[in-house]
Amino acid sequence: MVAADGSIAPVKPLEPLVIATRESRLALWQAEHVKARLEAAHAGLQVRLLGMTTEGDRKLDVTLAKIGGKGLFVKELETALEDGRAHLAVHSLKDVPAELPAGFALACVMAREDPRDAFISNRYDALHALPDGAVVGTSSLRREVQLRARYPQLRIEPLRGNLDTRLRKLDEG
Repeated sequence: MVAADGSIAPVKPLEPLVIATRESRLALWQAEHVKARLEAAHAGLQVRLLGMTTEGDRKLDVTLAKIGGKGLFVKELETALEDGRAHLAVHSLKDVPAELPAGFALACVMAREDPRDAFISNRYDALHALPDGAVVGTSSLRREVQLRARYPQLRIEPLRGNLDTRLRKLDEG
């Protein structure tokens, strides 16, 4: 840019694009993936992550069905967008309410990764190998219904928390 005196003014670097994200390992991986894709597509673009803890991350003692599941994981990120701390947010689509608040848009959906669920056990290779009365944990009402229908001999219990928390609970029994 040319200043009034004819000199060339230094170019002001663009401010970094800020992505709001939850701080769980999975959410950070997803946000890093989006960040890398943006930086690869736009040379010189600077992107940084704004990690946040949401109400859904804090309320681990109540099932999602009882406390209103979806919005619990997005409100704090929406607030960061509204007050200008972030330019966009990255979420798992399962955590986004079907109806978005006024002023918000679902601007991009990344290619879907493998949608299959995983069974993780320290002792058994598959659900059908579990003994009668064995406890299976899940936070998903859909998974709970499917498990109860297919394996009525198992006890299905609520299991909240991020991946690390769930694996720790598995190790603790």
